[in-house]
Amino acid sequence: QVQLVESGGGLVQAGGSLRLSCAASGSIFSINRMAWYRQTPGKQRELVADITSGGNYADSVKGRFTISRDNAKNTVYLQMNSLKPEDTAVYYCNVYASTYRYSSRWSDYWGQGTQVTVSS
Repeated sequence: QVQLVESGGGLVQAGGSLRLSCAASGSIFSINRMAWYRQTPGKQRELVADITSGGNYADSVKGRFTISRDNAKNTVYLQMNSLKPEDTAVYYCNVYASTYRYSSRWSDYWGQGTQVTVSS
């Protein structure tokens, strides 16, 4: 299996910045897509940003957030600038990966979630 460990969440004032990190470990053969989702109570989990060869962003975060990846470390980052109270959510890392044992079998893996709270 693949394990994802997230870090970097916390409490920040509006206009501030945070950087989320997600490190994947295990018998990883290949990672194609990496992404960040977020979820608030009563709402569906929504895609914030994803990256394969280039980054794609939800309209609500475009121009403020930047997704990047370090393939050597199997890590994806989300740099969040100019944070707004509406960015408050639990942020989840997601990777689409295959393992050495079953290199042709691809699966989605999820992190445990990290809380981001933006105060006004």
